Amino acid sequence: MTETELEAQETVDARGAACPGPLMDLIGKIRSVDPGTVVLLLSDNDQSKTDVPEWAEESGNEVLGIEERDDHYAFYVEKT
Repeated sequence: MTETELEAQETVDARGAACPGPLMDLIGKIRSVDPGTVVLLLSDNDQSKTDVPEWAEESGNEVLGIEERDDHYAFYVEKT
């Protein structure tokens, strides 16, 4: 099985940040980009696995994919 080929135009590296830091960093970046932009959030906080999808659904943005990497998670979120 091959890894999903997702490309992001912007990256937010929130590894090491306590909750809700990663989500707050993502929200700030999403607000500053144009619709259609894909933002990659890097987070090693387990709470992000539920926070990011819940926020995306509430805010109308779309989680394109979540990858579990060696020591962190990668969230691909498209601003709608």
